[in-house]
Amino acid sequence: MRHRKKVKKLGREREHRKATLRNIVRGVFMYGYSKTTTPRAKVARSIIDSILSRAMEDTVHNRRMVNRFLDDRKLTNWIFHAVAPLFRDSNHRGGYTRVLRIGYRRGDGAELSIIQLLRFPEESPWVRKKEGKKVEENA
Repeated sequence: MRHRKKVKKLGREREHRKATLRNIVRGVFMYGYSKTTTPRAKVARSIIDSILSRAMEDTVHNRRMVNRFLDDRKLTNWIFHAVAPLFRDSNHRGGYTRVLRIGYRRGDGAELSIIQLLRFPEESPWVRKKEGKKVEENA
């Protein structure tokens, strides 16, 4: 029986589970959203909320704790300087993400979801802008 077992194992060993969730969380902070299965999105949601709660107060300790999970200083700075202030101003106390169910995967029928931040900066260093075709006018 699985009474009082809090860890969602996601069918993986501890290190593989941690790496999978780290990649999902990094994707959400870099691009504003990530497409994954619903159970993974639900577990990643709690991790994202705890990271953003730490980022609300910019201290050395909180930076080290966030960087310990993400293992990327550039991303940690981005969270503290660009993402967290969006939620800090509105007095949020949690619920920084939403999980939208989008259907089922074709191969194995797993339920897919998009996990996204409620607010995300308009300019991200990881998102490339698409350049439209320039039309030259002959006048």
